Amino acid sequence: MPAEDSVEDSLEELDDFSDSGSDFEATVKSTKRTKPAVPGPPPPKRPRRKAALTAMSSPSTSPIPASPDPSLLQQPSRGTNRQASHRPVNEEDPGISAVDIYDAVCSGKTAMVTVVDEWLDCYKRSRETGLLVLINFIVRSCGCKGVVSREMFDSMQNAQIIGTLTKEFNEESVNYPLCTPGPLLKRFKASLCEFARVLVHSCRNSLVYDEYLFPSLMALLTGLSDSQVRAFRHTSTLLAMKLMTGLAKVAMIVSVQLQTTQRQYDMENSKEAHDRASDRLEELQATISELLENRAELVSMMNGTFRGVFVHRYRDLLPEIRAACIEELGVWLRTNPEDFLNDGCLKYLGWTLYDKQSPVRLQCVHALQGLYQEKEFIGRLEFFTSRFKERMLSMVLDKNPDVAVEVVNLLLLIQMNTEEGLSEEECAHIYPLVYAAHRGLACAAGSFLYKKLKCVIVEDNQENGKSDNAEFLQILISFYIQSEFHEHGAYLVDSLWSVAGSELRDWEAMTTLLLQDSGLMYEEEGALIDLMMCAMRQAAQATPPVGRTQGKKILSKKAKRPDTRRITTHFIPLLPQLLAKYSADAVKVSLLLKAPLYFDLQMYNSSPRLEKYLDLLLSQICDIVAKHTDVTVLEASAHLASTFRSDYYTFSSRAHLAFSQLLDGLTESLNTYLSDVLQGTADDDDVYNAANTLKRIAVLRSAKDSTGWRLFYSCMELLKSRMESRELDKELMVSALKCAALHLMWAKVNAVNATPAEAELKRLKKEVRSFCSVSQTCLSLNQPDIRDQAFELLCDLLLLYSANSARSETALNVLIHLPSDSLRSEMASFLMDFIFSDTEETELNVEGEEEMKITLLQKRRNHLAGYCKLVIYGVLDLTAATDVFKHYSKFFSDYGDIIKETLSRSKLINPVQSAKTVCLSLQQLYSEMLLEDPSRQDHSEIRELAKRLAMSFGINLHRVRKPLMALHMDGVSFAFREPQDGEKQHQNVAFLEILSEFSFKLLQPDRAQLAAFLKTKCPSAALSWRPVKMYQRSLETRSSSKPREQEGSDAVSSHETPVAKRKRTTAQGEMDTCSVSSSVRGSWLDSSSINGGLHTPALTSTVQKQPARQPASRKPQDTESDVGSVLNEPESEDEFSSGYQMRKVKATQRRQPVSHQTGSTSNQQDLNSNFDLLSLIEENNEEREEAEIEDYRSDSDSESGYTLPSTRHSLASALDELFE
Repeated sequence: MPAEDSVEDSLEELDDFSDSGSDFEATVKSTKRTKPAVPGPPPPKRPRRKAALTAMSSPSTSPIPASPDPSLLQQPSRGTNRQASHRPVNEEDPGISAVDIYDAVCSGKTAMVTVVDEWLDCYKRSRETGLLVLINFIVRSCGCKGVVSREMFDSMQNAQIIGTLTKEFNEESVNYPLCTPGPLLKRFKASLCEFARVLVHSCRNSLVYDEYLFPSLMALLTGLSDSQVRAFRHTSTLLAMKLMTGLAKVAMIVSVQLQTTQRQYDMENSKEAHDRASDRLEELQATISELLENRAELVSMMNGTFRGVFVHRYRDLLPEIRAACIEELGVWLRTNPEDFLNDGCLKYLGWTLYDKQSPVRLQCVHALQGLYQEKEFIGRLEFFTSRFKERMLSMVLDKNPDVAVEVVNLLLLIQMNTEEGLSEEECAHIYPLVYAAHRGLACAAGSFLYKKLKCVIVEDNQENGKSDNAEFLQILISFYIQSEFHEHGAYLVDSLWSVAGSELRDWEAMTTLLLQDSGLMYEEEGALIDLMMCAMRQAAQATPPVGRTQGKKILSKKAKRPDTRRITTHFIPLLPQLLAKYSADAVKVSLLLKAPLYFDLQMYNSSPRLEKYLDLLLSQICDIVAKHTDVTVLEASAHLASTFRSDYYTFSSRAHLAFSQLLDGLTESLNTYLSDVLQGTADDDDVYNAANTLKRIAVLRSAKDSTGWRLFYSCMELLKSRMESRELDKELMVSALKCAALHLMWAKVNAVNATPAEAELKRLKKEVRSFCSVSQTCLSLNQPDIRDQAFELLCDLLLLYSANSARSETALNVLIHLPSDSLRSEMASFLMDFIFSDTEETELNVEGEEEMKITLLQKRRNHLAGYCKLVIYGVLDLTAATDVFKHYSKFFSDYGDIIKETLSRSKLINPVQSAKTVCLSLQQLYSEMLLEDPSRQDHSEIRELAKRLAMSFGINLHRVRKPLMALHMDGVSFAFREPQDGEKQHQNVAFLEILSEFSFKLLQPDRAQLAAFLKTKCPSAALSWRPVKMYQRSLETRSSSKPREQEGSDAVSSHETPVAKRKRTTAQGEMDTCSVSSSVRGSWLDSSSINGGLHTPALTSTVQKQPARQPASRKPQDTESDVGSVLNEPESEDEFSSGYQMRKVKATQRRQPVSHQTGSTSNQQDLNSNFDLLSLIEENNEEREEAEIEDYRSDSDSESGYTLPSTRHSLASALDELFE
């Protein structure tokens, strides 16, 4: 039928309309503004039946009384002026006013049905008065204080009314109700949308078809939506979209009624002639005709609104307007697919997927989700899916994680509901997201993966009937192995936990697969054990892994207990079997040893049967320690030993006995080998066995006090003999250093807990001094592992035996050990040679060992943090920090956070001394530079360091007065100090250039004082030298007259000339900007490619990628564009249907005209008066920043955008752990 196809036909001709407004608006101007000459009603156009009104009503869903108003039922025809509209208006009782409606909407406490009913009563008395009330309500909702009077309403057209309101708009505030921050915005917007919905619903049976109310209202909203004033444009667009949503729902109801009536007519007409009721057929035929007319009128109004508002504003410059248009488009597509669900409307969703603003993209994705949820729509979406699937796949890496989450959910709908679904290559875009750091995105990808794996399981089980959970685990293991992110099993489990929690908690299926002989391959067993331990941690702790934000509430202990007890009950008898089976595999054993950490260990005492398994487990752990030398396995065993030995458990004595016996055996074995090693009679096997035994003892001693075994002196003798003989066995000496240091650490703990005799304390201090002497010797060895271990242990022991550690116990002052000058010098040399050095990194770069480079950097950061702790806690003087501060700029990327934290802590300790240390570090760098090249004049590196250090003093200049004065005085004294042996006269004077970088932090009195101090230090002849002049200029007070004049001129220019305001190009001609604007911006206009519009679709890549990008080289074509528009309408629908090209576009700005155009002077003045309303017109800079269009780049050009969480400590964690 022609009426049913009119919407689609009109959409195919979208480019034939004028940008100045809608042709729909022109058709209603005469009917809206012309008063009838005769007060009586005109003759009816066509008869209407009361049955049509009754058939169209739906009393079950109507929020107002379902029975029609008798006055409405007595209308002679549709489209006539009702008798009530020409009754004399009672001036004493005008009814509801625009202010009343506005207050009700703002408060949100009044039922909108009541408000609309009151307004309808007003409209029934006089439709002109009622419409005027509604118009003034809309104007007030825009934030405009102007009022449309009855005279304006009768004599002016919409454009004239809007122009008058624009001039009267409040300029004091740029805010309007729809952009007011706070809860008011949400309440007002919701109430305004509810008002529009109730208005359409209340008028759906009669006033929608009176050819006056809604056409006049839509014409006004169309004009307002094309305004330059953002408040008008935003509010009117939102209202127009909500009204059109209501009309779309009414149209759908009419379509259903039409189909029902048509079926009734066909059934009646199919009867035999003698059974056929002619009156019934005539009544049904009349009803069908009336419903067709109603539908045609609704389609006409929807066409006008779509063409006059939507196609302009879906590309508006304001993201909120674009988002509102796309949100309502999604509603139209779902509620009225008959008229809207076609390629002509779907193309707008496809184009908006490229919008730069994430809220717009999010609304677009939400709209598509609503469509793909309905299986009956899938057939109509096939072409859209094929055209925009690639874009949707690329959006899983969207910059905004919320958009990426919804895109993954959308792709899951496509996968589940479409016949073709997604290919494996397309699914590969989504699978890696299960390892993403954003938990919401990871869980969405986990849901997608789970559904995909379940589909595979269903297909496989039809063939071989395996258990679902076992099959799921095997497929998950294969995925985990193939993904190659083997350090991130916890993140995979966390992603799947919400959807696959039952499968991942099936401990019986997991242990069955592990214990059966021919179940899994070797690599699959390791993967399953890893996933099982991650699942146990997730079930017991109910928290996401490190690096993922907690999206849900953390479960209480009561909620955790059922899983913990279930885990314990299942694994207590099976863990010894698993350890026995995999005891030879270091990786698997180290994972399995984590299992008891998630047990409810008190259950071991619940029955004698379980105590048997405790003894078996302790025996297994001792056997594993005796069998393995891998550090990971030994550390896991030591952690478990420390847990079992806790006094919290009643079985701790049994664990203590088991591990004491283990240490006894290891110590006896060590003594057997050690005598031969010290005598030099040991062969290689004895040395190897001694090193491994010592390694086991060193790791276990970290969990158990082993001072009773008296291994300190044996280790010290071993270290001394090896260094004397220069037989530097790495494993042996590193383990010996650890054992000796742990002995001293446990001895200090015991001394704090129970103060021993003075003789014992003196002996302990002697041992500390002996260890520091040996470790100092190790710092100069050519063995990196030994050297690094010695430096790390020195930092820990010096801190443990420092003065700060003995403050609480005066009796322990005997144990205070301060580093000797030689040790300080040796540690500083270690810092310079092995931390602030690029030699090892260069070697690694040649070898290409990126992972080794990261490990080396982490080790260096730990060493630097240990050294900085010694400075912060007073073990070393603040002056020792000069070796750290002078590398702040050069090594900023590697150690910048640690050095900055040290700098901040030093200021808290002693601000003046810290500032002097900063100056001393610069002096040392300057002196080193002169030693290398006395004639060097380039101080850029040192000045860059000075700039960074100056910024560390903060913005509170009064607080840093004394430190800065001390720094400047030290610097000036250094610049003019007396020459020492071999130095030239005043060779340090150039240091003043470096010192000038700190002058901007000085207050005026301090500047004058320093200028006088400079004259006392500087010889009179040196006052003309360039460094001295430069420093003097930095101390001078900055003159404010010139900047103020400049600021004043800028202010005048910006006020007099709206150069940053957006002008609209009118049909009559273009206006010239002011002369000041022309002179200021003329050259810029000539050189800027700001004139011209953009072809649609404007494609913006929102995929995460590198920010650096070359601008698009192709210049956009010049074409007329809308006000406030960032996208242009395509030339035809063929661009969508026949496969348009994805263009690269630039952000553009409209050209301000620079030449006078012919036209009337009065029109020009009128336009200029509108342009002077600076607060009403969008500023170019602000709007360009909001909706700047990026160049679209294909996803193949961008790197992977998802972020994998790190299982290692982050760079900042050293500060949290080491500086506490």
